[in-house]
Amino acid sequence: MRIDTAQRRARLVARHLLVPGARVVDPVVVADAVVALHATDPATVFLSAAARMTVPDVAAVEGALYQDRTLLRLLAMRRTMFVVSAGLGPVVDAGAARAVAAKQRVGLLRYLAEGGGWDERWLADAERAVVTALGGRGSATAAELAEDVPALRAQVVVAAGKSYEATQNVNSRVLRVMAAENRIRRDRPRGGWTSSQFRWSLAPALADLPVAAAQAELARCWLARYGPGTEADLAWWTGWTRAAARRALVAVGAEPVDLDEGTGFVLPDDVAPVVPVSPWVALLPALDPTPMGWQHRDWYLPAEHRAQLFDQTGNVGPTVWWDGRVVGGWAQRPDGQIVWELLDPAGVDIAAIETEAARLVAWIGDVRITPRFRTPLEHRLRTTTCVP
Repeated sequence: MRIDTAQRRARLVARHLLVPGARVVDPVVVADAVVALHATDPATVFLSAAARMTVPDVAAVEGALYQDRTLLRLLAMRRTMFVVSAGLGPVVDAGAARAVAAKQRVGLLRYLAEGGGWDERWLADAERAVVTALGGRGSATAAELAEDVPALRAQVVVAAGKSYEATQNVNSRVLRVMAAENRIRRDRPRGGWTSSQFRWSLAPALADLPVAAAQAELARCWLARYGPGTEADLAWWTGWTRAAARRALVAVGAEPVDLDEGTGFVLPDDVAPVVPVSPWVALLPALDPTPMGWQHRDWYLPAEHRAQLFDQTGNVGPTVWWDGRVVGGWAQRPDGQIVWELLDPAGVDIAAIETEAARLVAWIGDVRITPRFRTPLEHRLRTTTCVP
């Protein structure tokens, strides 16, 4: 069986909630629709959710993250921060996050030993003190925790004797590993929803799932939302080895299909063709899960445009989508105006882009968005006048 590019784009539209008729009210439904929202840049969580919500609502996303706890932040696939639904949390934890956390702990112990001469017992004592402090405070910033836990004020010498020798506080590294292990969690930030100055609180325990079962379920979720995709796509997205991706595909009974890139896979009950919808437009933020969903991207993002839309480490900037393909990029200027440039203007409805840009401006209001990872087109649009 063959699935062509038109069919892949048709699948993407409804499953990723990218047309007005597919948008939803609940940000938890949004997260499940894309499996996981990228959260390295805090603003991305809100912008990605808003692009898929009938009425963008910052309070609804904040409520799910910090009050209802129906959305969880986890350091997981590809050692990247994600926001996932509480229901999927144990799957992501066992299927991807545990391995990441284990590597983070090994690296932290090496960092402490080489830079300060501290061992595993010293770290365990510091971590217990953090848990005790958060138990008393409820939530705290890293600086507040350092007031309660002297070990967090310790400093490490990095690259001793080198011209670039530096002294670093251990605070952020210790808290990062504890968060990776889901012992503590990022709570409501100081400031607004774009802030990365998070408070910390104790994390609720997650169900302990077998790794193989969790990886199979994570593969099933990815195929349901991103399929068809190749084995390489799944391995890249999850951060697994190719062998682990292959085992997970076998475990869910994935059906092979022919793609332009070679052999792809879909779930066994997902082979029927999808009816295409009318042409649509979307303005997706930097690091949005849709453009970051596959390793092979030619079917929705021409290779000649990538240098403008990605930074040098593979992070995508804000993108303009038309009918299932990336046709350009956008940015917010310091005065709040949303501007864009089309790299592939053929057949694109400019009025539809203007309408979506106006929708974006209306709910963002006075907030200013600067992506954490700057891309050439976003940077240029932000600083120069652009005529679509």
